[in-house]
Amino acid sequence: MMDHLDETSWAILRALQQNARISYDELGKQVGLTSPAVAERVRKLEDAGIISGYHAAINLPALGFPISVVIQLRIEHGRSKEVIALVCEMPEVTTCYNLTGNDCFMVVAAVSSIEHLEKLLNVLTTFGQTTTSIVLSTPVKRRVIGGQIETAAGAANNHKNGVIHPLH
Repeated sequence: MMDHLDETSWAILRALQQNARISYDELGKQVGLTSPAVAERVRKLEDAGIISGYHAAINLPALGFPISVVIQLRIEHGRSKEVIALVCEMPEVTTCYNLTGNDCFMVVAAVSSIEHLEKLLNVLTTFGQTTTSIVLSTPVKRRVIGGQIETAAGAANNHKNGVIHPLH
């Protein structure tokens, strides 16, 4: 892992999060480096595991999956491996979190209809109790991480005082 990221590395990370298809030439212009220097910085960020991949953002409603759901799953003791194996094979599941607390898993899924959701829940309830929420909107779709992250309390105090510090 890289011990310290300078402002140029943060600028590279911000730019790649906004557009992973940006050329090294264009990225170099934005951050003030040559194309080979940018390529070297990116390689080091990849080697350090800071950049873990490049992904396409998919519009799920355009593919026929207009309903996003969050399903909290409280399972019977000793069934975690079964649940993980199952959700990894379910095409509807976009993300699954293993949690602390009362609920064991949070499953995020995209479904085509309420009937589709019901079928998904019928499978998941064989492992335990579910609590399902339908996503109405996504106010924060994809946050670009760009340097020092403020604590929630600090951000709330700054916002209350009229000071807004957006992440870069």
